[in-house]
Amino acid sequence: MISGVFMVPHPPLIIPEIGRGEEENIQDTVDAYHEVGRRIGDLKPETIVLISPHQIMYADYFHISPGDEGTGDFGQFRAPQVKIKVNYDTEFVENLCKLAEAGDLPAGTEGERDRRLDHGTMVPLYFVNQYWRDYKLVRIGLSGLSLVTHYELGRRIRETAEVLGRNIVVIASGDLSHRLTEKGPYGYREEGPKYDHRIMEVMGSGDFGRLLEFPEDFCEKAGECGHRSFTIMAGALDKTKVEAERLSYEGPFGVGYGICCYKVCGEDRERDFKARYEQAERSKIAGGLELEDAYVRLARKTIEDYILTGRKRRITEKFPEEKLPACRKSCRKKCTSKKPASLSPSKRREAYGAASEPFPPPAPPLPRKLFTTPSALPRTTRDLPPWSPRSSTCFPSVWTCWVIWKKLIPRLCWT
Repeated sequence: MISGVFMVPHPPLIIPEIGRGEEENIQDTVDAYHEVGRRIGDLKPETIVLISPHQIMYADYFHISPGDEGTGDFGQFRAPQVKIKVNYDTEFVENLCKLAEAGDLPAGTEGERDRRLDHGTMVPLYFVNQYWRDYKLVRIGLSGLSLVTHYELGRRIRETAEVLGRNIVVIASGDLSHRLTEKGPYGYREEGPKYDHRIMEVMGSGDFGRLLEFPEDFCEKAGECGHRSFTIMAGALDKTKVEAERLSYEGPFGVGYGICCYKVCGEDRERDFKARYEQAERSKIAGGLELEDAYVRLARKTIEDYILTGRKRRITEKFPEEKLPACRKSCRKKCTSKKPASLSPSKRREAYGAASEPFPPPAPPLPRKLFTTPSALPRTTRDLPPWSPRSSTCFPSVWTCWVIWKKLIPRLCWT
């Protein structure tokens, strides 16, 4: 079962050996992190499931770290002496992958490119290890898939914990907007502070359904880091009653750091946020369908039928005459006029004016018996003469002459 869930940031400078005094500027975040560590120590979890946006990430796949153990250090932040080593919960990983596969969820241990722990994993564990070490880790990355798919992965995490009867804690690692001030790492955009205000309101109240409503372009403009981590975490609390507590929020360096805790208080079937979101989306789509005119509806149904069945749709509907363009109305009756190429020059000038002059003469029809079967043309390079390789620069002209000589002239003679 899930005994506790935590939303935390991962600024490396919060580590004293890295910050060297700068961490005092985010003292509220430091204090809140220690509170998170103490609470995890009180819960004594057997397994910690940690979701990091700096873990290996694929566009269409959730990577779960394989193997028995993982190690890392803060060498890239000039503190190689600070090291983290963890043991992985291989049984939990194996069962999670099986449940994901059963639900057609693209998640697994394939595609590992770097075995080292990332700072999105190590910063939370730095504080956790000060209060509790007797745990195994499950390390999960994000993907480019939809927010609903991330939420579904969270549900699989909860199901795995229930199947194994394992006492677990879920940690969603992620910073908020990186565009809060001009001096920040990515400058300032107005979406930055708006995102942080909105996400802290959602996470502080535990109203996780609203996580799925954040537009992708808004999140991108805000420069957020942890939204998908939080969404997976929310899925792990699907149909679960929680007590949400906001511990801190700061952003003095142009990056938002928020910490929230969630106490599990039992089952609550009404908190099925995925079902609510999908129902709202269906209603929105249904409302749009009601506004379609006959021609848009026909286009949509034609595409849907072809994708679902592979067959072209037979048009049986009758369309309102008043919606037809003027040119279509005139063409509803059978056209009896001759084609332009078959008109005499005087009739052509009369019908189309001087702009149609000069008209090219009609092309002579090709012999009907020419190349009537696929076998009439060479199918592979083995059918070509040795002096006409495909790589030759003079290939088109040589090839054309060969076809005329070997194929066209005999058939014309036969006819």
